[in-house]
Amino acid sequence: MTRAFGRLQAPLSQAEAPPALVTAVPRAATTAPSQVERLRAQVMERVDPVRAAELDAAALRTELESLVHEIADRERIEISALEQGRIAEELADDMLGYGPLEPLLQDDSISDIMVNGPDRVFIERRGKVEQTTVRFRSAAQLGAIAQKMAATVGRRIDESSPLVDCRLADGSRVNVVFPPLAIDGACISIRKFAKRKVDLDSMAAGGSMSPAMVRVLEIAARCRLNVVISGGTGSGKTTMMNAMSRLIDHGERIVTIEDAAELQLQQPHVVRLETRPVNLEGRGEITQRDLIRNALRMRPDRIIVGEVRGAEAFDMLQAMNTGHDGSYCTVHANTARDALVRIENMVLMGQSTLPSRAIRTQIASAVDIIVQVARMRDGGRRILQVAEVCGLEGEVITMNDVFSFEYLGDDATGRIRGRWKSPNIRPGFYERLDYFGLGEAWLTALREA
Repeated sequence: MTRAFGRLQAPLSQAEAPPALVTAVPRAATTAPSQVERLRAQVMERVDPVRAAELDAAALRTELESLVHEIADRERIEISALEQGRIAEELADDMLGYGPLEPLLQDDSISDIMVNGPDRVFIERRGKVEQTTVRFRSAAQLGAIAQKMAATVGRRIDESSPLVDCRLADGSRVNVVFPPLAIDGACISIRKFAKRKVDLDSMAAGGSMSPAMVRVLEIAARCRLNVVISGGTGSGKTTMMNAMSRLIDHGERIVTIEDAAELQLQQPHVVRLETRPVNLEGRGEITQRDLIRNALRMRPDRIIVGEVRGAEAFDMLQAMNTGHDGSYCTVHANTARDALVRIENMVLMGQSTLPSRAIRTQIASAVDIIVQVARMRDGGRRILQVAEVCGLEGEVITMNDVFSFEYLGDDATGRIRGRWKSPNIRPGFYERLDYFGLGEAWLTALREA
């Protein structure tokens, strides 16, 4: 027994004797799963949670490994030093982190983690999805980890409330579907928090856009144009939003509204608001629509909505049309034109009596730019289109391309080749650009495309 264990373990009675079943098991080349589970359970019985909480991760792993070794010797369990270390690390991850998911969460090359029950864990790395060898000991362990994730932000997940959106301490976004909705065990989808701060220049260096597009989007931010970022799931909408938000003046008051806070704004004057689900009594829900309405009373210069997905689209348009220029939001859509149709449909969710023309008039006057992003088949994320919303002609919202991506083929490594072209059209909001002294700079950037 090492001296350090005096701080971690509960006292062991001298009268304790190894169970006969354990001592009767013959030696084998590999440790039987039942023996490992028994060893794990006995280690956890000996750990003092209060004392364990006082240790850092490295010290806890060291002491757990010593405890595993001691109990394995006492119970005469044939187990290698490598397996002892693995068990100690798993126990430490269970106590301090999120069990088998902890190594994946620490791997910066992984952008998404998808758990489809206890035996199937997939990851996305550099745009490609692959299955891992990670496994949970049981559906119960997976369920406990899902509940631990939800509890970190004061939310609950169980059979009576089987859906939850939450975030981890590092900002990673989490969605959990719990049984009975998830038939094969709890399903966890984690969009990892990017530790590396991304700006437009680094996105251009990575091939997501051209230098001319960087300049145009910088001008759009500085001239307080209202921007909708559109794209499919995992296309990079939030990354694009974070990159564009870095261009906002530090003197402006920004209010962000999200279901699960994940935006990484660098400005000093930011108010972060997050929705709240219903409580056990079915009350207390605070929706994005409630938060947008309240944000209008908070004297914001800009309002940023992480994702518009319902009736709050109407309130977002109202905000953009009532002096909160330079506001941003994201929507799920496959093209810039589809984004306008989706916004219209979302407005109708809460304002079903409004005529279509009135809604389209609101959209045309509120939205200045749509940035369409996509994840392509080579795993790369690119801006496919930057479109200007011009106005309403008859019943149709008119648009002009500012930039569009032209596919040119694949290179030798299978990476998509292409270029961004611009029709070099003077935008309808040129007077606003000129008001900020950047009208000619916009036209110059288009000519250089």
